[in-house]
Amino acid sequence: MSLTDKQAAFVREYLIDMNATAAYKRAGYTATGNAAEVNASRLLSNAKVAAAVAAAQAERAERTKVDSDWVLTRLADEAQADMADLYDEHGNLKSVHEWPLIWRQGLVSGIETVQEKIGEDEAGRPEYATVRKVKLSDRIKRVDLIGKHVDVQAFKEKVDVTVTNLADVIAERRKRVSDAAR
Repeated sequence: MSLTDKQAAFVREYLIDMNATAAYKRAGYTATGNAAEVNASRLLSNAKVAAAVAAAQAERAERTKVDSDWVLTRLADEAQADMADLYDEHGNLKSVHEWPLIWRQGLVSGIETVQEKIGEDEAGRPEYATVRKVKLSDRIKRVDLIGKHVDVQAFKEKVDVTVTNLADVIAERRKRVSDAAR
């Protein structure tokens, strides 16, 4: 399978962000307005280009050891991670280095540390408490992705319905009514 230089560049660029229009432009193709989107889609559906993209994706999955099983396992681990693992037996937030690895790899999107005045000591000096607010990434999105990945249809937005030909249904009913009237 032989690709042109621009087609090969398109394949490389497409793998960066899976955005065909952006890859089309970055590969050196020129188009104005909506033409870039149309031409990129057409290029992506070209049999040679599509095969090269599929081969490059398979090679990348093998090289990185990231495939659909890895994604699903990772999502399941993240969805089941217990937030209690972040705190000690007294309810204090543990040091980040003590957290289970899964929490350190993206489940926590940030930690905000705030000093809040809680009163004054006997000498009238202000006393403060440290409050740490843990911001979590969107765990519901993970469950949604799992549902789509395993095809449980739990989050299906479109329902497919099979309807018999309406004209045939009406004709059949008219025939029954006519037969019953005789």
